[in-house]
Amino acid sequence: MSRKNKKPMVTAENTAPAQQKMSMISFGNPERAILNPLEYEPVYFDSSNLYYTPPVNRLALAELPDINGQHGGILRARTNMITADLISNAGMLQNDIQATVLNLLTFGDVALLKLRNAFGKVIGLVPLPSLYTRRGKDGKFYVLQKGGHLEYAQKDIVFVKLYDTRQQVYGKPDYLGGISSAMLNNEATTFRRRYYRNGAHLGYILYTTDPNMTDEMEDEMRKQIAEGKGAGNFKSMLINIPNGKEKGVQLIPVSDMGAKDEFVSIKNISMQDILNAHRFPPGLAGMMPNNNSSFPDITKTRDAYQRDEVIPVQKLISDSVNTDNEIPANLHINFAQSLQSSVIQGDK
Repeated sequence: MSRKNKKPMVTAENTAPAQQKMSMISFGNPERAILNPLEYEPVYFDSSNLYYTPPVNRLALAELPDINGQHGGILRARTNMITADLISNAGMLQNDIQATVLNLLTFGDVALLKLRNAFGKVIGLVPLPSLYTRRGKDGKFYVLQKGGHLEYAQKDIVFVKLYDTRQQVYGKPDYLGGISSAMLNNEATTFRRRYYRNGAHLGYILYTTDPNMTDEMEDEMRKQIAEGKGAGNFKSMLINIPNGKEKGVQLIPVSDMGAKDEFVSIKNISMQDILNAHRFPPGLAGMMPNNNSSFPDITKTRDAYQRDEVIPVQKLISDSVNTDNEIPANLHINFAQSLQSSVIQGDK
């Protein structure tokens, strides 16, 4: 046999090892952080719709009380405290009075429509939904709706607003400084709910390098990890690789989400920010004192809050309605607390 036709001998030394296929198990997809839809924007005139755009997204303002317990609860508590001592109501039912105050506090303004009889005389007031109310030129007001907006003249509207130093078209809610904290509070709760609902709590990378691991073993590991979610979670998993190498399978923690996410601190700090934004006493909000401290007497706290926060809003509403020349005295809005305060100041 010639050397030319002779095949080389295959030995263990010159046999190249089979190339191992890299595999990766995905534990979840990245999610984009929630952007803030409540940024303050300049007011400009929308010529296509003939009204001025509000400085803050009104739909976002309407949704915010439902995603944060403290913010929504405080808005309702403030509404109840303002309307509690109403003694004359411009012909409005209690539900309309509460809607007036809640619209004012939530959106920073509220439009009251004058109801007229056949002779054009004002016989009552009704609040328009601030979520859909817009101001146009020449004092006109529009209520947005499908099929064509409702239009009202300036003389038919009593417009009550919380003053905004940056524009004079709309009002501005007095809690805007606490919006980011309200959203953070909600996002921290949502994250924790998803964390526990996930069940597997996969805050790690499962790293394998053992060449003895077969595709069947990888499929079984993937199945066991998937079954660790939801009901029956917190399971242990045994991995046995015959003739496996040391550290062929490693668990690399990404973070200790169970103990180091500072969930309690985030909740407490953001809740305090929300209370500060509303200037609402923690004792009235049902908070428990920390560090063995105590809150001031709840009755004195409520009296001070009534004087400093409730009465000014009551006066804002009553002055806006009672100074309108078309509204008769029998339709004036008055509150017992604000009237008493006015009498005391007059005596002084």
